[in-house]
Amino acid sequence: MNNFLMKPKIDFAFKEIMNDEKARTGFLAAVLHLDPADIKSTRILNPYLRQTHADDKLGILDVRILMNDDTEIDTEVQLSELKVWSDRSLFYAAKMYTDQIKPGQKYNVFKKCVSINILDFILFEDENDFYSCFHILEDTRHFKYTDKMEFHVIELPKLPAELKENSSRVELWAKFINAEETEEFNMIAEKDPYIQSAYDQLQRISQDEQKRFEYEAREKAILDYNQGMYEAEQRGEKRGEQRIRNTARKLLSLGVDVKIIAESTDLSIAEIEALKNDIV
Repeated sequence: MNNFLMKPKIDFAFKEIMNDEKARTGFLAAVLHLDPADIKSTRILNPYLRQTHADDKLGILDVRILMNDDTEIDTEVQLSELKVWSDRSLFYAAKMYTDQIKPGQKYNVFKKCVSINILDFILFEDENDFYSCFHILEDTRHFKYTDKMEFHVIELPKLPAELKENSSRVELWAKFINAEETEEFNMIAEKDPYIQSAYDQLQRISQDEQKRFEYEAREKAILDYNQGMYEAEQRGEKRGEQRIRNTARKLLSLGVDVKIIAESTDLSIAEIEALKNDIV
């Protein structure tokens, strides 16, 4: 048990790390490109977004933080691929934004809302950089429509394999979150005192028996979900293949040329010839 370390990218572990104020400050400063000294205070907020109506969709944020300038930040860690992630993060950011105003208040109550997304899958297939930042900009002249909302996306699979001497702070944090081995944790932590604080917190919670139990339950739930999704996908592929073969058999029974069937179904000539034995 003494050598056990939780994986920071498991959301349970990440939330526990963010309970450490120094680690929280360093992480936010790195992602938001701020001087840590300019962050006077940060506070963990209730992760449940307000429901105005009984049938409103419930929003539960991984880590919701309020900064000293009243900026609200939602940090989400997502390990399983979700193709609608952009829509999901927009929904949560919008809910967080509208959560600030109450009936009768003026629109000047709104403060900046920031969405930080740490993804263990590739969201932007055509982009190589692991880190992206988005604002609401004019299409051609690229000036901001508003500075009240921004989105940061970290795609862990795109991280460079080797850690460089001049690695940015956000890359160091991404490497830390993605790390699994003690040697890697040690190497990254020695480069940044705020990450060192996060590493110290990780070691503390990893030796807490109750927290380890909760962490392993969460990790198992993620693994079970991923396995279930994989098996469902496999079943879907088999059903799809069966439909294609049934289509090919029907076309064969109608006397359609084998080459045309091959072009229509992506089956090989040999596979279609073999299906002829099924035609009565």
